[in-house]
Amino acid sequence: MAAWQPARVPRGFSELWCEELSSVAGLAGLRRRLRSATTGSPTVARPEQEHWAERLVLVADELTSNALRHGGAPVSTALSRVGNQWMVSVSDYSPDVPPAPAQGRDPGLGGLGLYLIADLAVRHGWFAHRGMKTVWAVVAAE
Repeated sequence: MAAWQPARVPRGFSELWCEELSSVAGLAGLRRRLRSATTGSPTVARPEQEHWAERLVLVADELTSNALRHGGAPVSTALSRVGNQWMVSVSDYSPDVPPAPAQGRDPGLGGLGLYLIADLAVRHGWFAHRGMKTVWAVVAAE
């Protein structure tokens, strides 16, 4: 697993939208909005062609739910793009709580989301700035 090292977001990405969430109840709407932004449909219409978009949705869901659980609400989830690369970045108000993959834990107890994100993303990282922490991941449309 690639380590979650401090790193600024990659250059060149243009933010398409940003949404604030105050609870995990908002995750379903976030997933629909991501699908619509990336494929034009709020549901999976062509799974054989949209597998990359589902990876992006999964990454966003994991990052956002982690921020809500460990960083506290509200959190902001943003979608950005450059070429065929899409970036999800999630910000919370806990800059002193870095992303930490679970170690030595029974997989049945959860805590494997950061490992999953590292496997699905082409790049990932996090940084703290002005009282906030931002965790980000990039998925390639392929």
